[in-house]
Amino acid sequence: MTQTLTNQELIESPNSSAAEFWQEVSALTKRLFIQLRRRPTTLIAGVLQPLMWLLLFGALFSGLPKGLVGDGQTYVQFLAAGIIVFTAFSSALNSGLPMLFDREFGFLNRILVAPLISRFSIIAASAVFIIALSMVQTIAIVSVSGLMGAGFPSISGLAVMALILILLIVDFTMLSLGLAFAMPGHQEMLAFIFLVNLPLLFSSTALAPLGFMPTWLQWIASLNPLSWAIEPIRYVYSHSVWSWDSVVFTAPWGNMTILNTAIALLSFGIFVGVFIRGTLRRGIA
Repeated sequence: MTQTLTNQELIESPNSSAAEFWQEVSALTKRLFIQLRRRPTTLIAGVLQPLMWLLLFGALFSGLPKGLVGDGQTYVQFLAAGIIVFTAFSSALNSGLPMLFDREFGFLNRILVAPLISRFSIIAASAVFIIALSMVQTIAIVSVSGLMGAGFPSISGLAVMALILILLIVDFTMLSLGLAFAMPGHQEMLAFIFLVNLPLLFSSTALAPLGFMPTWLQWIASLNPLSWAIEPIRYVYSHSVWSWDSVVFTAPWGNMTILNTAIALLSFGIFVGVFIRGTLRRGIA
């Protein structure tokens, strides 16, 4: 007899069920933070690495004429958005590894036999943990880039940055967790991460504007979810006044606004969720 609540029980007591679900998410998230506290080098490296990218690439291209990357931006302003997004993307893409190690060492089975209100709290906890880490990394990147002369986004701009990053993180966290249940072991998972990590970076607008690219690469970059996250963040970084209809980049098929990019990231997340739904259900069954 399963101890997980049925759908009818969830309908009859939605408030208590929701409270218990978030209690489970909180407990599982706390476990991840305890692991981080015991191995703080993960957080330290996660903060230092994007700062090194920002400092080194910012210094390497500091001699570029102002305005070459558009809208009178310096290259540090241009680069900061790309580093923020790529850092969040890398964290989300690696989020399936702890789950995979739990599966290999048998700890996941112990969680699954617990009387959970919903086993999807395991997935939600991973997303909350990665979002929290990414926000710490983003604060560090924004602070250092500001000290390097890039300035600081407005309060409303920071809110847009947070929304876009949350959409991106949820998208790739779901994908990573789905892969963690689909792949036989962590070696295959690491191989996949190494295979897609840098190609997705270099086929986005993280390091160079769309206009610098050949036509075939412009199409790829315009369809890259990283570009959908980078461009609105880059726009609010250098524009204190913005609207949801503000055009952030011109794709080969037309203009993309802040609202368009948010919808694109949401749609990508829905596609990923549908694609991996069966794998996740089998993995946590």
